[in-house]
Amino acid sequence: MVRAIGNAKDEQSSDMELMKERFAKLLLGEDMSGSGKGVSSALALSNAITNTAASVFGEIKKLEPMAAERKARWRKEINWLLSVTDHIVEFVPSNQTAKDGTNMEIMVTRQRTDLQMNIPALRKLDAMLIDCLNTFKDQNQFYYTDASTDEDVGEQKGKNSRKDDKWWLPTPKVPPNGLSDFERKWLQSQKESVNQILKAAMTINAQVLAEMEIPESYIDSLPKNGRATLGDSIYKSITDEYFDPDYFLTTMGLTSEHKILELKNKIEASVVIWRRKMNSKTEKSTWSSAVSMEKRELIEERAETILLILKHRYPGIPQSSLDISKIQCNRDVGHAVLESYSRIIESLAYTVLSRIEDVIQADSAAQSNCVKETKKHDALKEGVYAKEQVPTSMALWEFMGWAPLDQGVVNENKGGFMKFKDTKLLSKQSSILPIKRTSYLESIAGTRSPTARH
Repeated sequence: MVRAIGNAKDEQSSDMELMKERFAKLLLGEDMSGSGKGVSSALALSNAITNTAASVFGEIKKLEPMAAERKARWRKEINWLLSVTDHIVEFVPSNQTAKDGTNMEIMVTRQRTDLQMNIPALRKLDAMLIDCLNTFKDQNQFYYTDASTDEDVGEQKGKNSRKDDKWWLPTPKVPPNGLSDFERKWLQSQKESVNQILKAAMTINAQVLAEMEIPESYIDSLPKNGRATLGDSIYKSITDEYFDPDYFLTTMGLTSEHKILELKNKIEASVVIWRRKMNSKTEKSTWSSAVSMEKRELIEERAETILLILKHRYPGIPQSSLDISKIQCNRDVGHAVLESYSRIIESLAYTVLSRIEDVIQADSAAQSNCVKETKKHDALKEGVYAKEQVPTSMALWEFMGWAPLDQGVVNENKGGFMKFKDTKLLSKQSSILPIKRTSYLESIAGTRSPTARH
């Protein structure tokens, strides 16, 4: 008992020292030299949350529960970092009754509204994601094979290796007939749950980034007009009278992550330029004289639609230049915490969703192979049965009821043929008499021609 109390005190003391070290690093802006060249407190806190998640979770390669030690470490350290938001407050009016019964309105402090709403929501999403990983503890329907295992030798190496760009990840394996119906439905429900977590985290992250101010350094790096940013071909497609965002994206050739990010950077830059020109009252713009206000709003709406489709269709792409610039230049600690916390939950949810889709894809492939093998087996079985049942083709003499060449008398009961006593192929007597040939003159005159007389 005394030893357990002593161990708890030692652990608490070590945690206190670790927390002091972490917050000292945050206060110094990640510059432990003391030279004053550290980053802002907001960026330091954002980097701390990001680095903590990377060290605890790493790259989720398999669908398996977190170790108890890593889970406890994550809970402890994320609570330290989120505790900063408890002291980010705002003044709100409140009614207070004095001792003499007088009612008066005073200003009191409470946690800032956006933090009060989003921090509990993000904690809930965090817990749901970890619980989702814990549900894979007792599953025995699929397993993983690594390239380094003894199983991946010879011919098996090509079968067990991944075919996509993430070749270093282990390959999920399912039974030859695929997953059971219960396991398949359960896995689909887990996918839908993680997808909801992903969407919620993406919504919070997008909202926080939208509230951050656009740095002047980013604005100074932009061209003077949106057309120069997009290029003539993209600008003409967006400003065309008939615009279909899905068709537009198919024509962009988004075959790689680099091309997707490049298109996103161009459209975001053009939106910033157009908004500044629309909201500017002092700047004299030649662009405003050529394009009506309605058309400007229409073009901006189309560009935002494209950005929204890109974000939901490709959730795993890196951050754009605008987002990185906002995060680096942000000075609001509350925004920094919300953005980084929602970003890591979004990234973790996307990774877990990808691992679930890998298993579902392996199950679909196993089902497809099983169906093909079944059809092939049924086709072979039907072919053998048909070969046994279909009679051999009849010869002409059998079809016509004639006797064969090497057979004399055929029994009527057996073959159903007529009785013959000779061995000729055709035993029927011809009843047609030979035709007497006459000459042409005889047919005319009725007398024999000289040729016939001789």
